Amino acid sequence: MYRIGELALQCEVKADTLRFYEKHGLLSPSSRTDSGYRIYTEADAERLRFILRAKAVGFTLAEITELLSIELDKSNWACADVKGMVDDKLANVEAKIAELNHFQLSLQRLSQACCGGPESAEHCSILEALESNTDNIRCENDKHGHDKKLFTKGCTTKSNAKPTNKSKVKSNT
Repeated sequence: MYRIGELALQCEVKADTLRFYEKHGLLSPSSRTDSGYRIYTEADAERLRFILRAKAVGFTLAEITELLSIELDKSNWACADVKGMVDDKLANVEAKIAELNHFQLSLQRLSQACCGGPESAEHCSILEALESNTDNIRCENDKHGHDKKLFTKGCTTKSNAKPTNKSKVKSNT
């Protein structure tokens, strides 16, 4: 038998986490003491470990609730049902990874399209690209050995940069 703090300590979570799981119907104490303290059994501890492992591999609380209902009534469910849940989750994760890879490539292109100098942002290739399409952004001053035919945007250099507002102010004073 565990009190809430003991179970939390054993499973390396906060007592608030157990209360949160209780509030959402994932976990409930087996009983309460006369003074109202939650009492958990070893079965409750195993259920908590199940929840924590499912959460660690990315399942949401709603999905964990469904997994727990399957766990409690295994004989009325097929292994294919559980595998289907995992495969759906895996497909979602793969889609997110593909989206993040797209973001990464787009941001790399934006970064490479700009020299990042102190010149005015009036002709910033990043801002220009965001105003149009980032698919073909390449920096003409490429230092990474990319094919020059792919370059469609150029970096502003000090020789062809327009003066910044700050430099205009300085020259007028």
